[in-house]
Amino acid sequence: MSATETSSITRQEAEEFLFREARYADEHQYDDWEALWTDDAIYWVPAQAEDIDPTQQMSVIFDNRSRIATRIKQLHTGKRHAQTPPSRLRRLISNVEIIEEGEDGTLVFSNFLVAESRERGTQLWAGKAEHRLRRVDGEVRMAYKKVVLVDLDRPLYTLAFLI
Repeated sequence: MSATETSSITRQEAEEFLFREARYADEHQYDDWEALWTDDAIYWVPAQAEDIDPTQQMSVIFDNRSRIATRIKQLHTGKRHAQTPPSRLRRLISNVEIIEEGEDGTLVFSNFLVAESRERGTQLWAGKAEHRLRRVDGEVRMAYKKVVLVDLDRPLYTLAFLI
């Protein structure tokens, strides 16, 4: 089988992957989180509406693989002042569904709730996530992640952690 395999990903594998991704992000294990991505990855958090064209309209995040790596390097410097000290985070992931299987991977939808604790207090972030998961060298990896915040049409607090 090639480096990128097209075998199906089960719901259990998808759930285990999403739970692991959440743990890495919550515990600031940035290198482990970054290693979950494929080389052609896209990480997108739309602003204002979920059906915008991210190449033409403003997004909270619209990163390719290179920009994801840059974001992680910035977090490692300790100079990302919006995360000094780092937020204390806990995520709940629910309603995990396999939506479709395709040549470019398995599309998985889920809901999430993130509790972020900072000096200003505790902020709740809720929304839905779309992941495109693939097997690469036998391991499940994400090629695409779209995070749609429930209140994406309202002004946001500083979103300096990995959503």
